[in-house]
Amino acid sequence: MVLDAGTGLRGLGADLAGQGPFEADILLSHTHLDHVIGLPFFAPLFDARNRFALRAGHLADRGGVRQVLERMLSPELFPVPLEGFAAELRCLDFHAGEAFALGDGIQVRTAPLDHPGGATGYRVEFGGRSVCYVSDTGHKPGEPNGHILGLIEGADIVIYDAMFTEEEFARRPDWGHSTWNEGVRLCEVAGAETLVLFHHDPRRDDEAMVRLGAEAAERRPGTLVAQEGAVLSL
Repeated sequence: MVLDAGTGLRGLGADLAGQGPFEADILLSHTHLDHVIGLPFFAPLFDARNRFALRAGHLADRGGVRQVLERMLSPELFPVPLEGFAAELRCLDFHAGEAFALGDGIQVRTAPLDHPGGATGYRVEFGGRSVCYVSDTGHKPGEPNGHILGLIEGADIVIYDAMFTEEEFARRPDWGHSTWNEGVRLCEVAGAETLVLFHHDPRRDDEAMVRLGAEAAERRPGTLVAQEGAVLSL
């Protein structure tokens, strides 16, 4: 199972290349380019032995996710069309807020997020443990998002959009991104365990991320900053 399909998908594909056949679900938060641009460069899609189900919860009433990906992979933008992938690729739309099973005892709950064009948050449950992926989302100061609170209640890990500092958020309240401070508040109200800060502002360098992570961990011990290649163990 893969959450979103940004540039990191290329590295994952390189690691998996030749290891098939396998089946995988790709759960998209939304289809802005930074969350789907890795798909054309995902090597397992070019292996006919593999099977993928690509799911999205924000386009069921707007033509569906397949239509969006066909536009991204048009001849003017990429030489291989969507139907050119050798692997089986099913595009499955649902409405954010619905729940579904992936088999093998894996349950998925979803919630709508506050992002331009729509986005979906996920809660993946297996073996009595739960991981929530909440990116991209904005918030209204002083008004905790009820959809998110319900999604993350009692979760073991919450991966949360923390692109802005509170000062930056005040200048861009409608961009559809949030702050680590709001992530802390949500986790405390919902009784969630580990908060993982995600979707960092690309202008922030490593030194700035270290400072931000230390501040967040001081405010809520155990809070982590997502890093490339990090492994979270439940």
